[in-house]
Amino acid sequence: MEYKIVNSNLKKLKTPCLIVGMHQNARNHQLIATIDAFTEGWLGKQLDRGDFSGRKGQTLYLYDPPGMKAERLLLVGCGKEKDFAERSYIETHRTVIDSLSNTTIKRAVTTLPSLKVGERDSDWKTHQAILTCEAAIYCFDEYKTDEGNPKPSLEVLDLWMNDPPNEQRILLATAVAHGVAFAKDLANQPGNVCTPTYLAKQARALKKRFSDIDVDILDEAEMEKLGMGAFLAVSKGSDQPGKLIVIHYRGGAEEANPIALVGKGITFDTGGISLKPADKMDEMKFDMGGAASVFGALLACAEAKLPINVVGVVAAAENMPDGRASRPGDIVKTLSGQTVEILNTDAEGRLVLCDALSYVERYNPCSVIDIATLTGAAIVALGHEVSAVLGNQRSLIETLKEAGEETFDRVWELPLLEEYQELLKSNFADMANIGGRAGGTITAACFLSRFTQKYHWAHLDIAGTAWLSQEKKGATGRPVPLLFEYLRHCALN
Repeated sequence: MEYKIVNSNLKKLKTPCLIVGMHQNARNHQLIATIDAFTEGWLGKQLDRGDFSGRKGQTLYLYDPPGMKAERLLLVGCGKEKDFAERSYIETHRTVIDSLSNTTIKRAVTTLPSLKVGERDSDWKTHQAILTCEAAIYCFDEYKTDEGNPKPSLEVLDLWMNDPPNEQRILLATAVAHGVAFAKDLANQPGNVCTPTYLAKQARALKKRFSDIDVDILDEAEMEKLGMGAFLAVSKGSDQPGKLIVIHYRGGAEEANPIALVGKGITFDTGGISLKPADKMDEMKFDMGGAASVFGALLACAEAKLPINVVGVVAAAENMPDGRASRPGDIVKTLSGQTVEILNTDAEGRLVLCDALSYVERYNPCSVIDIATLTGAAIVALGHEVSAVLGNQRSLIETLKEAGEETFDRVWELPLLEEYQELLKSNFADMANIGGRAGGTITAACFLSRFTQKYHWAHLDIAGTAWLSQEKKGATGRPVPLLFEYLRHCALN
């Protein structure tokens, strides 16, 4: 969809549809009062009928408003003004897109960004409007043979506000929206399509599309020569060969050290020999949500031409229980030289990640962020609203938290204390790959921390935020907005 900023006189604005937000029982609000004056009291008479009060989620179409060039008004209920904050603003845009999806309207003007949303400025309101609208029109129907849900007719949405945002904001927001959609597409693909080889092909496609992107791909033979025993302990159980996919985005100065994004790319997770229950195992195709977010963030960087160097490392493997699969009790040697006793083969994400985190040292990164659908414990602790963040560098974690608040793609810090390291003790190796049920998200991060001591590092556990279940089942594309905002911050500072 196309977006642009307009701030011309609403009375003279010619459009098939003018979208107007109204707070509950707030007919005297400035914009409503202005339009009522333009129509010489006509709008007020329509409201007198009582069909629309501004209650949250309400919509009402009014046609041919006298004295205006708009063909119709779409009134949207915003709820009580005192309660209208970030989430209400986002949900109201979803309501608008849902309503327009049932029409043939191809172009509209929305005045919602003119509403007050706490202390948020026009940049934020523009950015969230675009991300929310793009998310609302997103549909993954590649494998449906019928028409399924009708696609929205809307092609152009103009954003009306008195204080226009920075002129680059639409470009940035659109780039992020495209990155989110790309991440969703990857995570929504079925496991028989989205294999490690498929992800490698997607990386090569990015290289062809953007001149600032280069790609290196390590196969299993190359990883074996390097000594990546933890990674191979996972990938060897599948007929699908594992890949370490390295994507270089070079938008900054040649001599500038990159920021590294390391994504868990388990394209399907059966649990291996420690087999998962059958219920909802189909959703384990999204266990490469961290990898998908790395792809999405790099695409957004390339589209927005962000002046920064980023290296994305995707640890892509399939976790299967065939005759070559790792057994509980096996001991493997990692790229770092440390040894791991595999007590549970379903704790495979940390095994591929630990070797990837050691591998990324060669790029001398100024900071490293790994992103992984790592633990069910993160869902138990935080639900599906925020991602967990842990790490070894205070300013990095704080900057990620600030980026999360800015994008409404939020994170919550869990403690990475030395006491939790004790839970990873092994009688036979340097460490075990699990630490028991207690503090599962923390002990998983403790495991990774043993491979990240040479650089500033943060870990994002997105198990609860990368995927929706039940009737809305599908990938969310998170945390692409958070990652892009962090990278944008680093590019500007």
